[in-house]
Amino acid sequence: METNYKHITVKVKKRIAVLGFNRPDQLNAMNRKMMDEIIAAIGAINGNDQAQVGLIRGEGRAFMAGADIKEYASQTPEEFKAFQDCGIELYEALENAPKPWVAAVNGYALGGGFEIALACDMILASDTAKMGLPEVFLSLVPGGGGTQRLVQKVGINRAKEMLFLGGQYSAQKLYDWGIVNQVVAQDRFDEEVLKFAEKLTRRSPSAIKELKRLAQLSLSPIPFDEKIEEEGKTVSKLFHGADAKKAIQNFTNKS
Repeated sequence: METNYKHITVKVKKRIAVLGFNRPDQLNAMNRKMMDEIIAAIGAINGNDQAQVGLIRGEGRAFMAGADIKEYASQTPEEFKAFQDCGIELYEALENAPKPWVAAVNGYALGGGFEIALACDMILASDTAKMGLPEVFLSLVPGGGGTQRLVQKVGINRAKEMLFLGGQYSAQKLYDWGIVNQVVAQDRFDEEVLKFAEKLTRRSPSAIKELKRLAQLSLSPIPFDEKIEEEGKTVSKLFHGADAKKAIQNFTNKS
C-alpha cells in the first residue's frame, strides 16, 4: 500500500502503516491538498487488514507546525468552512478508527499538528520535541477539537494555561502532565517508536478495537451504569468469539 501522494508518504511494513508528513521545507504545515491526502490515507489504512497499527510522523525538523498560514489567510468564508469541516473529519477518523494510532512527535507539533497528536491514541515524543496550541497569538482559538481533547487529557487548569499563553511545551513537561506516553532520546527515536508499534501488533486486534471504543465511551455523558453494562456486553461478545477461544486454548495448553 504505497500510493503516490504529493505532501505525504505511506508505507506498510510488519503490520505497521507509517503515514509521514512530507513538506519539510514548510515544517510540514498543512494546506488543503495535504489535508485531503491525509484524510484519504487514514481511511485507506483504517480499511487495510494488513495494517494493524497506524503511526504518524513528520519529515525534517517538525511533526507538523499547524496550518499553512499563507493559504489559511487567503481563504474565502466558504473555503474556510470547508477547511474546518475537513479538519474535523481528519481528527475524528483517527479518534474513531478501529485500530490504534500513535503520534511519533519528532519535532514541532503546533496548532493543527498538536491537534492531530491529541486525536491519536498515544503520543511518543523525542526529547527535543516542542508542542502547543499558539492560536491565541493570531486572535484565534484551536478549531480542530484542541480545546476539548486537551482538557480531557490534561485537566482544565493546565489546559487553560496552555491555551491562554499559547506557549511551546517540552516533551518532558507534557510527559509529566500525562499527555505524552513516552519521551525518547532523539538519536534512538525511530528505532524506539517502531519497537513500540511492533509491540502493539502482537496484541489482539479485536480486543484493542473494543478497548479503544470503551475508553472513548468513558468520556461520553451517558450514565456510568450504562457504560459498565456495555463493558459487560463487550467482554461476553469477545469471550464467545473465535479469537478469544483460540487464545484461551493456547494459554491453557501451555499451563
